[in-house]
Amino acid sequence: MNTRLYNARILTMDNGLEPIWGEVWIENGIITCVGEPRYVTTTKPSDIHWDVQRNINGNLVLPGFKNAHTHSAMTFLRSYADDLPLQDWLNTQIFPMEAKLNEEDIYHLSKLAILEYLTSGITANFDMYLTPDSIVQASIDCGFRTVLTGAVNDFSQSAALVGEWYQKYNGYHPLISFELGFHAEYTTSRGILDDLAALAAMYRAPVYTHNSETASEVQACIERNGMTPTQYLDSLHLFDYGGGGYHCVYMTPEDIAIFQKRGMSVVTNPASNLKLASGIAPIQDMLNAGVNLAIGTDGPASNNCLDMFREMFLTTALAKVRENDASAVDANAVLRMATVGGSKAMNLTDCETLTPGSQADLIVLDLNQPNMQPINNISKNIVYSGSKQNVILTMVAGNILYENGKFNVGTDAQEIYAKATEITEKLKAM
Repeated sequence: MNTRLYNARILTMDNGLEPIWGEVWIENGIITCVGEPRYVTTTKPSDIHWDVQRNINGNLVLPGFKNAHTHSAMTFLRSYADDLPLQDWLNTQIFPMEAKLNEEDIYHLSKLAILEYLTSGITANFDMYLTPDSIVQASIDCGFRTVLTGAVNDFSQSAALVGEWYQKYNGYHPLISFELGFHAEYTTSRGILDDLAALAAMYRAPVYTHNSETASEVQACIERNGMTPTQYLDSLHLFDYGGGGYHCVYMTPEDIAIFQKRGMSVVTNPASNLKLASGIAPIQDMLNAGVNLAIGTDGPASNNCLDMFREMFLTTALAKVRENDASAVDANAVLRMATVGGSKAMNLTDCETLTPGSQADLIVLDLNQPNMQPINNISKNIVYSGSKQNVILTMVAGNILYENGKFNVGTDAQEIYAKATEITEKLKAM
């Protein structure tokens, strides 16, 4: 299918942050032209058969946001177990309810999250949850791009199973990929960690995990192992081929140096960390060290909103408070985290920018709304004043999945809402 978006401001994220004017051409899901056609191609728009054409009317086209850490199917726990400390929240409320889920439940609940991602301009997510098979099917059926990672711990999955999924889902479908991973140091025994390290060595693959989310987590790891979680896991060779950590709130300079040395990514989750009173991550220190940073919403049970605009604002605003410096973590750096940084963290190397040859994973933001006027600085407007109301189109792999409040995901949105409610009521009654 050939798609033409014209009369657009375009923020390519390829180099600077000044938008260009022109068009975006897409053929079979791949971007073929960006900018004024007369400057970048000898082909004229009239020479091509366009299946879809959209006059963007001077609004902004940019790469879609990447939600680099989430647990999509936890939509059924939205506003179910709030205002509790992390460990109480997990052990007394979340884990018991999750134990009741089956694969079909996770399939339908994941589709609800995908709808919310699309309204927030998110074109790919990095999902860590219980049953990859059903998550994969939900993403494929909706046309959404998903990277999965293992959630193995002492209570579910296994290193061998994560290895099987790694082989199965890399190359399985153009919208799907899989990375090695485990839940956290404090839920995963040494034997499993050693098995995962062996898998990482076998596949020369990165490994991902929740890391240093709370002060008590870090202190307990030091008491058990004489090292912080980052240092302990690195000593087991889990990060020899890179990877990433979710949250990374309590990081020592030595921890940050390991991330930089190993080419690892930090995925910050500011709203979740605030809601669970976990703390504020040292984002400026990580930027100064040259660590790749990405942004995630975390799951809808701990956030509870899958909104990248809120995450971007909190990432910069909290850093300014933490550093007592209004210049800390510039908004432009945050916009890069939400797009390019997320792509790097998720190993989506062809989804980072709007350039010929890249995947057509993009969004259109409506600039003709009060919160985006006047246009003094578009990129900073996105971070400081942008919101979901500005998202008027979300495209994944060249397909428009959301436009002007309507979804095109193969299932009516009302059916998805009703099914999620049915599942939630069933689980609460069990």
